[in-house]
Amino acid sequence: MEELPVDFLHWGVAVLPLVLLLIMLVVLKWSGQLAGGVALAVAAASAFLLYEAPLDNVAVGVGQGLWDAFFILLVVWPALLLYQTTKEAGAFTAIREGIQEHSRNYLFLILAFGWVFASFLQGIAGFGAPIAVVAPLLIGLGVKPVTAVVIPLIGHAWANMFGTLAVGWIATINVIELQEQSLTLLYTGILLWIPNIIAGFMICWLFAKWKGVKEGFWVVIIISAIHGGGQVALTQINPTLSNFVPAAVALGVLFLMARRDKYKEKTDLEDESDILEESDSDDDEPKADMGLHKAFMPYYVLTGLSILMLGIPFIHDFLDQFEFGPPFPAVETGYGFEQEAEEAYSPIAPLTHPGMYLFISVIFGYFWYKKSGKYNNKAGKDILTGFKDNAVGASLAISAFLTMTQVLENSGQTTVLALGIAEVSPPAVYVALASLIGVIGSFMTSSNTSSNILFSPLHGSVSQTMDELRLSHLIAAQSAGGAIGNSISPANVILGTSTAGLKGKDAEVFKPTLLFSLISVFFVALLSVVFHFVFPG
Repeated sequence: MEELPVDFLHWGVAVLPLVLLLIMLVVLKWSGQLAGGVALAVAAASAFLLYEAPLDNVAVGVGQGLWDAFFILLVVWPALLLYQTTKEAGAFTAIREGIQEHSRNYLFLILAFGWVFASFLQGIAGFGAPIAVVAPLLIGLGVKPVTAVVIPLIGHAWANMFGTLAVGWIATINVIELQEQSLTLLYTGILLWIPNIIAGFMICWLFAKWKGVKEGFWVVIIISAIHGGGQVALTQINPTLSNFVPAAVALGVLFLMARRDKYKEKTDLEDESDILEESDSDDDEPKADMGLHKAFMPYYVLTGLSILMLGIPFIHDFLDQFEFGPPFPAVETGYGFEQEAEEAYSPIAPLTHPGMYLFISVIFGYFWYKKSGKYNNKAGKDILTGFKDNAVGASLAISAFLTMTQVLENSGQTTVLALGIAEVSPPAVYVALASLIGVIGSFMTSSNTSSNILFSPLHGSVSQTMDELRLSHLIAAQSAGGAIGNSISPANVILGTSTAGLKGKDAEVFKPTLLFSLISVFFVALLSVVFHFVFPG
C-alpha cells in the first residue's frame, strides 16, 4: 500500500477549495450556491487528477455529502416554514410589543435571546436549531437582519461540544481511546469558556461598541460564570448534562434579573445603537391585535417538546434507537487511502431530530393562528411562496458545501491537510494549531462532532510520534476549535440568512463571525500552549 503524498503541491491543492470558498463568499460576495458549486468542482477535479481517486470514490463522496446536507436541511425547511407562518400572522410585531411591556432594555433582550436562549436551544436540540429559531425572533424584536443572524451564530458556538446531550464528546471517545478522560473534559470545559465570554462581550460591542460592553458587563460576567463555570464543574460529574443544566440555569437566572428595574428600563444606548431598525413611535402606527403569549405559542410548543423529548435522558435514549441511514461501499484511491463500507451511513433518528419538533411547531402554529383569525384567504399560498424563495438557494448551497467536504475526505485531501500541518509543527506549535484544525473541520462539515470524528484519530497518531505531546491537550484544543468553527460554517451561515430572508447577504454575516472566530481561536490556542508547558505529558 502506498502512502498519501504529504508535500507542498498536494497540501496546497487540498487547501485550495477552502481558500477559494472564503474568497468567493467574503471578498467576491458570490452567492452560496455558486461559491459552493465552484469549490465542489475544484475538490472533485483535484481528487480525480492529483489524488488518484477513481470515479466511484468521488461518487460515494457526493452521495454522502448529499445525505449530510439532507440531515441539515431537515432543520432548514421547517425553520423556514415556521418563520413564514409566524410572519404571515403578524406575530413578530406582537412578540416585539409584548416584550417591550416587560422590558425596553434592548441590550438585555438581545443578550437574552441571542446568547442565553440560543445556548439553551443548542443544549437540547442543536443541529442549527438555535440559529434558525433565534434569528427571526431577533428580527421580530427590531434587530437588523444581518446582525440578527450574526448574534446567534456567535452566541451558540461555545455550546456545540457538550450541547445536544454531549453528542460531540460521545462521538469523540468512540473514535479514539482516551486514557485521561477526566483531564480531557476539564481542559475542554475551560477552553470552551473562552468563546462563551467573548460571545457575550462581542454581542454587547455589536450593540453599542464599548458603551455596550460597559452596560452589559455584569450580565455577561454573571451568565458566563453560570455557563462556563457550570459546564467545567459538570464535566467532572456528568458530561452528558454538562451543557444542558448550566444553559437551563442561566435561563432561569435571566428571568430573575429581568425583574430588576435596571433591566426593564430603556437606556440611552438604544438611540446610539446602529443594529436596531428605526421604528416610528407615532400613535397612529398600527398595533398588533394579539398578546405576547398568544403570538409566542408555537415557540412555547417547540421549547416544551424539545425539553421533554430531548432533555430527559431515558426518553431521548428510547426515541433515539429508531434510526436509518443509506449504505455505502468501501472505496480506495490509487494511493491506498481507504474508506470503509458503511451499512448505515450517518443515520438519522427522526424522533430526536430537531427538524421533527420544528415541523410539529409549524403545524401547530398554522392552525393556532388560523383559528385565531390571523390569516386571510391567501395566507397558505403566501407562506409557501416565501418558503420556496429562500429554500431553493439555501438547499443548493448547503448541498454543495457538504458534498465538497466528503469529496475532500474520501480522496484523502482532508488527511493531507492535517498531516501537512503536523509535519512542520514543533510540539508547542502543534498544540496551538490543533484548535485551528478543529475550526477547519467545523468550517467544512458544519459540525463540531464531525470535526472531532475527522481529526481526533489524527491527533492520536501525532501524539504517539511526539513524546512531548499530551493527547488530552490536543483533544481539548480540537474540541474548542470545533465549537468555534460553527460560527463561520458556510452551511450554518446560509441557514441563518435563509431563515432571515437575506438572499445574497452571506458576506455581511461572515465578516463579524470571522472576527469572533479569529479572536476566540487565538485565546484558545494561547491557553492550550500554557496547558502544554504547565501540565506537560
